[in-house]
Amino acid sequence: MAFFRLTRVSRRLLKSSVSGTPSSSSVFLSEQQHINLSKHVATTRHYINPLLNYPLWSNKGTDFHHEKVVGVGWNYRLVSGMSSVVEGSPKKDEKEKSSGGVKEASWVDLYLPEGARGYAKLARLDKPIGTWLLAWPCMWSIALAADPGSLPSFKMMGLFGCGALLLRGAGCTINDLLDRDIDTKVDRTRLRPIASGLLTPFQGLQFLGLQLLLGLGILLQLNNYSRVLGASSLLLVFSYPLMKRFTFWPQAFLGLTINWGALLGWTAVKGSLEPTVVLPLYLSGVCWTLVYDTIYAHQDKEDDVKVGVKSTALRFGDNTKLWLTGFGTASMGLLALSGLSADLGWQYYASLVAASGQLGWQIGTADLSSRADCSNKFVSNKWFGAIIFSGVVLGRTFQ
Repeated sequence: MAFFRLTRVSRRLLKSSVSGTPSSSSVFLSEQQHINLSKHVATTRHYINPLLNYPLWSNKGTDFHHEKVVGVGWNYRLVSGMSSVVEGSPKKDEKEKSSGGVKEASWVDLYLPEGARGYAKLARLDKPIGTWLLAWPCMWSIALAADPGSLPSFKMMGLFGCGALLLRGAGCTINDLLDRDIDTKVDRTRLRPIASGLLTPFQGLQFLGLQLLLGLGILLQLNNYSRVLGASSLLLVFSYPLMKRFTFWPQAFLGLTINWGALLGWTAVKGSLEPTVVLPLYLSGVCWTLVYDTIYAHQDKEDDVKVGVKSTALRFGDNTKLWLTGFGTASMGLLALSGLSADLGWQYYASLVAASGQLGWQIGTADLSSRADCSNKFVSNKWFGAIIFSGVVLGRTFQ
């Protein structure tokens, strides 16, 4: 009955819209209610006219609806849109959620003033995993540089922790400024502050200046050797976002950039480099980055093809897990070599076993076709870094 009622009313609507005169049979859906034309109750287009209020009852399906049918004048728009009245579908909604189209409110949205939210999101303060991934190689190196039987310098770890937060934020700002034309075409990145228009590029440049100024304040508290070494990393920081345009190996370039702290942490404590210790540590971090960032890049591989940018996810293709196994093995071997050169205790090698298990779990169980799973595996790398750090501290303390 509801179907025939709707059909009859629709004909009157069309007739009314063609004639251009108001009709008491004009039908518009209310703002907070839904037509149940399928098993899934979907959101409708909403048009309200206070002149008329005509009830339409429908009990088709599992739900029972009462809808106010109101309106005048816009009848043809309603009738022509009836075939698409179901605007959402489970598959589309699932894709939007997994790709960033639907975002849950973070602490930035809940607690920061509205004017500060764009800058906080530009620095990715709502996504701390990047700061962890930048900070862990620094902490490994600082702990390695500690004297036998001693804990690592808490002052240095505090300085490098703040530095990681600032430098990671500056890197994200640079990335968003250079990639704003690309970010608008990728589902996961189209809502970033500059790409979405929440902030202008000039505001981004101003914020970048503030971030670099604060970072300089951290760097000036280190020794001269570390100041020069730290400043030299800016070349990598500024050039990394461009690499995806020229090479299928931007993840390797990110590894060279984000693991610079493996070199800097040692020099901040010792005042010089010890290549036999820090170079294997640095290269192990590069291989580790190739693992986690390739998994991360699989989230965007379809969009990357459309936009025309490159990644190791596209380079490795169906052989991704084979490549990641190789890089993971190399990373663990280089970590072991660094520990041998530093003469760490057995506790360190026990941590390498646990870290190998965590890395193997990532590679073995990663669903490279699922954006959600790739994201979860990527975020889990904060625990890999924590395992290595605990091993270095224990191996040095009980040396």
